[in-house]
Formats: sequence, C-alpha cells, structure tokens
Amino acid sequence: MRLPENFVQEVLDRTNIEELVGRYVTLKRTGSNLVGLCPFHSEKTPSFTVSPDKKMFFCFGCHAGGSAITFVQKAENMEFVDAVAFLADRAGLPMPRESEERAAGEKVSRKRVLEANLEAAKFFRACLFDPAIGGPGMRYFKEKRGLSDATIKHFGLGYAPDTFGSLTEYLHGKGFTDEELQVAFLCGKSRKTGRSYDYFRGRVMFPILDTSGNIVAFGGRVLDDSKPKYLNTSDTPAFKKSNHLFALNFARHSGAERMILCEGYMDVIAMHAAGFENAVATLGTAITPNHARIFSKYTKQVIISYDADEAGQAAAKKAMQILGEVGIEVRVLRVEGAKDPDEYIRKYGAERFSRLLDASRTGFQYQLETILSRHDLSVGQEKIKASAALCAAIAEYSSAVEREVYLSEASKRLELPVEALRNNTEKIRRKKYEEMKSQQSRELRASIKNFGDRINPDSAKDPKAAATEEAVIGMLLMFEEYRREVAAGRIQLTAENFITEFYRKVFEAILKLQNSESGFQFALLGEEFSPDEMGRIQKAEMSRRELTQNGPDVFKSTVRNLVALSEELQNKDVDLQTRLENIRKLKLHKRKDPNE
Repeated sequence: MRLPENFVQEVLDRTNIEELVGRYVTLKRTGSNLVGLCPFHSEKTPSFTVSPDKKMFFCFGCHAGGSAITFVQKAENMEFVDAVAFLADRAGLPMPRESEERAAGEKVSRKRVLEANLEAAKFFRACLFDPAIGGPGMRYFKEKRGLSDATIKHFGLGYAPDTFGSLTEYLHGKGFTDEELQVAFLCGKSRKTGRSYDYFRGRVMFPILDTSGNIVAFGGRVLDDSKPKYLNTSDTPAFKKSNHLFALNFARHSGAERMILCEGYMDVIAMHAAGFENAVATLGTAITPNHARIFSKYTKQVIISYDADEAGQAAAKKAMQILGEVGIEVRVLRVEGAKDPDEYIRKYGAERFSRLLDASRTGFQYQLETILSRHDLSVGQEKIKASAALCAAIAEYSSAVEREVYLSEASKRLELPVEALRNNTEKIRRKKYEEMKSQQSRELRASIKNFGDRINPDSAKDPKAAATEEAVIGMLLMFEEYRREVAAGRIQLTAENFITEFYRKVFEAILKLQNSESGFQFALLGEEFSPDEMGRIQKAEMSRRELTQNGPDVFKSTVRNLVALSEELQNKDVDLQTRLENIRKLKLHKRKDPNE
C-alpha cells in the first residue's frame, strides 16, 4: 500500500525527532547532535545518536538507523504505514482515506486493533458496573481486594461475563470483523462449529495502556481456582509484551526518582491506591533486556518487589542481573508480616510501607542474606558451599570497586580471609571470560559458515564488491547532485552493475524515488525495506559521512571501480560457461566415438 509522498514528508516535517526519541531515550546534547543509550540493544556507553538537523537517528553499536518512521517501527513493532499513522496522529494530521482502507486478505492494521480494544474496554467496564452482570467482578475488586470506585475507574477495570460470545456480538455490531477480532486476541474460533467465541470469559479485566494512553492489550484473571489463573493478550500489530509495563503510563509521570517492579497487576494497583504511583509490573512474563531499557529511560533505581518463595527469588536474581546491565541501581524489598505488598499496606498502612521501601536492600545484600540463610556456617562443608555461591555472585559485577566492597562484606560474614575469596572470585571471572570468548568464536565460525550477514548475504561472495557498493550507495544518499547525474545517465551506472541483490534493490529504489514527482525522500525507502534494512542503508551513509573525501571525482572513481568489478565477475561467469560448454561437447564427442 502506497502513501502519498507529500503526506509522508509533511508527517516528518511536523515530527520533532528529538522530542519523539526523548520519550524512549534519555538524550544529552553533544554539539549539534544528541546521544544516549540505544533502546534497541543493551549497552552501558552511549552509542545512539540523534541528528535533529537531518531528522535521523543512528546507533554505532547495533547499526539501527533511519528516520522518525523507522524509529517508531522498531520501538513499537509496527509496519511502515502504521508507523506513519502513529506519527500523523501525534501531529494532528488525518491519514489519507485510501491508506486507511485495507484490501481483502491484507493484514489487520494497528489502528483497527486499537479501536477494537477501546470498544472492548467500554464493554468490560459497562459489564462490571451492571449489577445484574458484574456482581462477581465487583465483589472481587471491592470485598476481596478493597478497591474503591475511584481506583476501579482510574485503572479502567472491567469484567468479562462468562458467556460464549457476548463481546464478539457487541463488536460485530460496531463493525468489526472476525478476522480483526482474532488478530486483536478478543475472540477465537471454535474448531468444531467454526463459530467465533469470546477470548476472555468469566474474568476480571485489566486494560494495558501504552505511554500515549492507547489501550493496547488486556489481562484477565479468573475468580476461582481454574487455570490459567491469568490470560493475557498475545502479540498483535498494536502490542508486544516486551515493549510494555503495566501502569507505566501513570508511573512515568509520578516524579519519583525510583520505580517499584511488582509481580502482578493487583500489587501495582494497591500501591497506586496507597499513593505509590511509581509501581509497575511486567505483563505475565519474566523481565527482559527490553524492559530494562524501558526502565532506563525513566529512572536510575528500581526496587524489586517479588514473592519470597523460590520462584520469586529466582525471578528477582534474574531481574537484578538484567537491570544491572543497563546501569540501573537495583534494590530488593523484603516484606515481613504479610504475603505481599497489597496485604502489607492494608494491614500496616502506607507510611509504614514507605519506610519499608527506604529500608530495601541492595541487590548484593539480598543475595548475601539469601545464600547465608541456606547454609549452616558452623559446618565446614556448608561454609565452603556458601563461599562458593557468594564468590559466583560477586563475580557477576563488572565494577572492580563494587567487587572489593562486596568481598570485604562477605569476608566478615563468613569469617574467611578476603584474599582467599578474591582469588576464587577472579578465577570464576577468568573462566567465564574464556567461556565467553569460546562462545563468540563458535558464533563467528557459524556466521562465516552461514555467510554471516542476514541483511546482505551476497556480501560473503565478494566482500570487496559489497564494500564498493556500500560506498556508492552512501554517496548517492548524501548528495542530490550525484543522484541527478546517475538518473540522467550522465554517469554510467545501472542496477546490473550491482553484484549483491540487496544493494541492487536499494539502488533501484533510490532512482525510483529520485525520478518521482516529489523527488528523493530517505524516509520513503521504508515502504520497501524493513527497519533492520533501513539501518543498513543508514550505515552506508554514515560510513561515507565519516570520510572527508566524498567529492565528484571520488564518486566517479568509485563507480568506475564498481563497474569494473561487475564486468570482471561477468567475464568470469562467461569463461565458466565456455568451459562447461567445452566439457559438454567433449563428453558428447566421446559418446559418438567410443574407440577414440
């Protein structure tokens, strides 16, 4: 589906890329550009750059790059048209009507999923507040969980009646098709009868909002002991679990210098109701590196509030490691006298819970206490096991200063020489380093075996030609005059001169846009190329931009080199074909005269 080129340009003109990216990344100005930690891969040293003048972004670490449209595609997991619609909505521009209409069989748009979710949320809420329908849900929220009407309304909570297709019928009446509702995970299809049925039934409902206030998904909890206890929306065109945190739309405005990471929706709601509006939760999944990058945009400290059971401790350990990798200070909350924060707040009040938060332990203190609680230090063998576990935990910290502090603390608690613990810790670190190098070596060998380059696999066949093609593409992207010269035929360069299929497609797309009515616009390449491919195209320009020699003579010389390489390869192919033809003739001749 094609969008009018002038409309895409207007959307980009009205988009402040600094403000857009700043919603996801903490940016600091360095000269005319801005830098920050890349939201698309884990890093501790900023390699992500935004150029407001050029309205572009690029990461020198993972090579993600492109326009504001590409950024939204990657950050929100959207297709090109949906990303344009996202930005158009922010800019107050109505989408061209023809681009909103989907042809038969075409994928359901993010916009339609969001519209269906909004109507579904209204339905669930109406059911909850209807005494004849929502009694079970209201009793759960009010009597069992102690929520007020204000809190229920604040979070948009609802109730899905235990019927076969009430929601589906309601949404059909609003003009939604079965295909749209299935893609949105609001209805399923019976294998036996072929009828559509409600995905959520007999559950209290928790709408999931993104930071723009859109309802992107739902979580539903049963009111009895049936399984699964929670049912969550799977990934849709509007939603990806690892891109969202429950209540982040509220928490990011709380003004708190820290955030609280909870296990479930109700813990978060209870904390917000008690005034702790900096609480969030993952959506039915363990924390991921992407969640950690989201946290890093909004806070420097995260307090983990997980259950004290074995599963909760394992989850807390994983969260500490993942959050620590992006430079977030991690603390762990220990709730005593109640099974969870919700019960603690109801029993002891918000002020006492606030003191509990302030007394939360550092990640290492939590690990220290957890390990020591499992071993009887009066028994020699148990002390050895405890020291081994603590050395392994300390070895995970990259900062030498942190390791020294924690080694000193462990030495006191274990009553062992700090030097002995240090030696063991460094031995563990060396072993892990060797394992990491070995793994990297295996991955490198595998990547070489598989031609290594997902974006441009042909580059392995002729690296020199691929590098020359990248240089040509980079200069074409940088300079309007070079594009004009090639498009007009004054510089002899055609698609046939490109050896790799990827750069051939890029070249053809550049010329096509150059010859269009509105002229070349980098962002419009996104209609034909994926966000990862756009990053590679952006890399071609950035690589040339770093070089001082990009003048006309350099461009013409690079084009000549590419043409020569192409002709050389073609001659090799011709020579090979000639040799094969001679072999075929020889074999045919021998069959005719076997006595020769």
